[in-house]
Amino acid sequence: MAAPAAPDHALVGSGLSVAIDGTTIVHDAEIRLERGSVTALVGHNGSGKSTLLRSLARVLPAATGSVLLDGHDIHQLPTREVARRLAYLPQASSASAGMTVRSLVELGRAPHLGRLGFLGRDDREAIDWAIAATDLEAYAERRVDTLSGGERQRAWLALALAQRASLLLLDEPTTYLDVRHQLDVMDLVRRLNRETGITVCWVLHDLNAAATFSDHMVWLRQGRVIASGASDELMTAELVREAFDIDAAIVADPRTGRPVCLPALPADAASSPSAVPVPPAPAPADEPHTARSTVNPLAPSMEGTPA
Repeated sequence: MAAPAAPDHALVGSGLSVAIDGTTIVHDAEIRLERGSVTALVGHNGSGKSTLLRSLARVLPAATGSVLLDGHDIHQLPTREVARRLAYLPQASSASAGMTVRSLVELGRAPHLGRLGFLGRDDREAIDWAIAATDLEAYAERRVDTLSGGERQRAWLALALAQRASLLLLDEPTTYLDVRHQLDVMDLVRRLNRETGITVCWVLHDLNAAATFSDHMVWLRQGRVIASGASDELMTAELVREAFDIDAAIVADPRTGRPVCLPALPADAASSPSAVPVPPAPAPADEPHTARSTVNPLAPSMEGTPA
């Protein structure tokens, strides 16, 4: 049985093992989410990140272990009470046809509504705040299915924020977004964390983004937690190799000082200035044919690239 959650931890998972269709995906996981912090779950595809997050959110039952939300067994709390304290966004969500941004965000107030389901003043204030916090005021009456990927993701985030939960669990919130929209979403979540104190746990595939936007990281490999702690301390070449089976150099970002992972190129790619052979350029018609260099002048230099 898990020890009571300390006051400085919003959620504690102890000895969690989770199985899907008879196959154990997560093995004996330990995780603690420090209140008011941002924690990233990282690891290779199939390492159990999303399964662990879904178990923490009470979406998947654990075969063994327990989850404490604010010191209470999450499975003993009423569903409505859990939804008031914890907001969870899965990898993919879809809105009903014709639904506007405002009507989508209104769904976030469901845990707070009475039997008749009418929105009160507090509900409308929460909805307006969530729309403003995600910079969607100009899109409030737009249909969700007409938004860009980044705008749509912000709309779903606004729904979660409208719950006014103190804990936000996000499963790959940057999936299908381009680099600009990925940064926008992660920066927004980090800003909301700093401004409101909301605790965040998210699954991220980009190691550098996880280290930049998260206070803590939990590393998984084959369903087991292999390391957890401060992001700055855990971004090491040894841990990258253990988690992902790749060699990498860890350098300091000259602007922020935070660690950055630079994966090493495969030996065959590092040995050539161009990964794709470049045919010799044809000789001008009025000159005799002579051999020309096959080096691609547009290919980036590989000098100094880690082996």
